[in-house]
Amino acid sequence: MNTNFNLLFYLKKPKVWNKGPIPIYIRITVNGKRSELSSGRSCEINTWNSDAGRCRGNKEEAKMLNTYLDTLQTKARHAHQILLDSGMEVTAENLKNQLSGNAEKTRYLMQIFDEHNRRMKSLIGNGFEANTLKGYNTSVKHLSGFLKANYGKTDIDVRSLNHAFIVDFEYYLKSTCKCSGVSAEKYIKHLKKMANHCLANNWLTVNPFVNFKSTAKAKERTFLTADELQRITDKEFGIERLEQVRDIFVFCCYTDLFYADVQKLKRSEIGKGIDNEQWIFTTRLKTDTSSRIPLLPQAAKIIKRYNGHPQCEIKDVVLPVLSNQKMNAYLKEIADLCGITKHFTFHLARHTFATTVTLSNGVPIETVSKMLGHTILKTTQHYAKILDVKVSQDMKALRKKLSTSKKSKTQAPSI
Repeated sequence: MNTNFNLLFYLKKPKVWNKGPIPIYIRITVNGKRSELSSGRSCEINTWNSDAGRCRGNKEEAKMLNTYLDTLQTKARHAHQILLDSGMEVTAENLKNQLSGNAEKTRYLMQIFDEHNRRMKSLIGNGFEANTLKGYNTSVKHLSGFLKANYGKTDIDVRSLNHAFIVDFEYYLKSTCKCSGVSAEKYIKHLKKMANHCLANNWLTVNPFVNFKSTAKAKERTFLTADELQRITDKEFGIERLEQVRDIFVFCCYTDLFYADVQKLKRSEIGKGIDNEQWIFTTRLKTDTSSRIPLLPQAAKIIKRYNGHPQCEIKDVVLPVLSNQKMNAYLKEIADLCGITKHFTFHLARHTFATTVTLSNGVPIETVSKMLGHTILKTTQHYAKILDVKVSQDMKALRKKLSTSKKSKTQAPSI
């Protein structure tokens, strides 16, 4: 709601005044409450027009004084607009602070977001990846659209952030931007990072996310079954580019490496582990955490296949990895040729390692979590939830145990 104000210029006599110019003061009134400040100018009492709040006369000195007072009045209107735009309460005291320059510096949400992204861009390759920045840039685009659609503005004071703002933004992401629940949650998470930054710098006094909880549910991880993985491994394509992409994909199914990690994997990162077997010793590009992965025979066989490959020799890498775009495009071809209808991307290899290769074969979830580079076990548990085959195996073992126990009791000799 727009709150109007009244502005009055008047002469305020000092307590010890006898004669001479009297200081001109500004009185700001909002909803019956007043606040005053000095204009920094003075005027003779006999030349002052109380009704107009200006100096009488056509002399240059009078004209200059009135022009100055007009400028102050314009500044007061501008200060009033600033309060309205920022969402701050329009009070006589706040107007006085804005007009006198004593108001707290206004921090704007989009400016903070842009500064964050600018810094992130300068740190690509040194703690951040281009894809991470891409996500934050998309957040800026969606947030700008939301501000324009819901507020008719290009930016707002961070103090305007509240629970209603976040709820409305989430709705905008899902309805107008057609984002999935998981995608919307990611963009909300980016906004939360900005809010936490403001809280840390005391630009916000109340956490707007304190009562907000996302309702998004994580999607079930898609993975290849043992049969599908074997089908891809054994398939003869007769096309070099497809067989190369297949080999790299299968390699990651047995090592759990991300695309970015296998692309940069150096020969020097393959060495003997604690058991005198071949291991991968690398650093995860995404999390900058060290990763130690025992090299399974299927993966070791693929490495050997590309010994002496020109691209590997020139770049001193283990495998000749193509661009992510080409890899995913060729993987779709491979899926069609193998009769696999699942949504096929390179990241499917990592899911397959976690489920089909390790958890389904009895590898403890703590071990899998460490190899995946997860810092929280809960992240790995998402994979365990979808393993019907593991449930089947566990229940089969239980049936066998119960059956054996019952049989033992039946055959027990009587005393």
